[in-house]
Amino acid sequence: MKRFATGGLAAVALVGVLALSSCSSSGGKEAAEEESKTAAGGGPRLKIAMVTHSAQGDTFWDIVQKGAKAAAAKDNVDFLYSADPEGGKQAQLVQAAIDQKVDGIIVTLAKPEALKDVLKKATDAKIPVVTINSGAAQSAEYGALVHFGQDETVAGEAAGEEFNKLGAKKAVCVIHEQGNVGLEDRCAGAKKTFKGQMENLFVQGSNMPQVKSSITAKLQAAKDTDAILTLGAPFAATAVDSAKEVGSSAKVATFDMNKQLITALKDGSIQFAVDQQPYLQGYGAVDELWLYKTNGNVIGGGRPVLTGPAIVTKDTADAIAPFADRGTR
Repeated sequence: MKRFATGGLAAVALVGVLALSSCSSSGGKEAAEEESKTAAGGGPRLKIAMVTHSAQGDTFWDIVQKGAKAAAAKDNVDFLYSADPEGGKQAQLVQAAIDQKVDGIIVTLAKPEALKDVLKKATDAKIPVVTINSGAAQSAEYGALVHFGQDETVAGEAAGEEFNKLGAKKAVCVIHEQGNVGLEDRCAGAKKTFKGQMENLFVQGSNMPQVKSSITAKLQAAKDTDAILTLGAPFAATAVDSAKEVGSSAKVATFDMNKQLITALKDGSIQFAVDQQPYLQGYGAVDELWLYKTNGNVIGGGRPVLTGPAIVTKDTADAIAPFADRGTR
């Protein structure tokens, strides 16, 4: 697995052992027991809300939630999840979390301006915020402790370089959610390093038959298209179907992983995938808020913690397959 960017996630374990002699008080023993309890995820149960921009049934966000729930179980956290692709409605969900007086908020900033005011309300209420996946550029400005995700521009650049290796000359980058800054950054990065011609194709991501129709129409109109870059695993499978339907030999690649994509990588219908490790984003975000609330820690010193990108190809798919099988990659 080829990595284009790396970031550090510190796994922190605090185990306190105090041995006190010649002490008439039991305070030392009680302090040691309390420290051990906190280290094991004990103590008061925290309530942490995650509010994302995802649509229902998105396999990527299923993996993010699995990571978050695993960390929540370890840390004795009550994990609450809600989502809406519309920026205004996502802001309302964040407000609902503030009203519930949660102990921390995890949020995506796909449409950052829509979340700016409500995140100020959260920080004014002394609720710590962590951002994931999208909006790294706005994260610190909006008061977040840290951002977990990949640098979308760098990830896009990596995809463009991979298409160069494949000898592609004319490509389309399929954006399935207009106004999503992360998706736009991916296409911009790919266009920057791609030596051929690349243009964006906007599709209605919530309607997969319409997505297929749009890609099919594009391939019919521009028969010399020899590469398709999608920005989510389900859209890659649809692009493959579109290419088959019109007899196009366009090579398909994508961002993000799921179980089905491993098979497609191995049989060659998908050329490569750019993996940002969504499980790690969910896990790291919950762990960061728990560490902050229980020990004042900020992972990464306030800088974005990179979870990708990593390029997965036919040659490296087998190494990822067991994890994709269980739904964590």
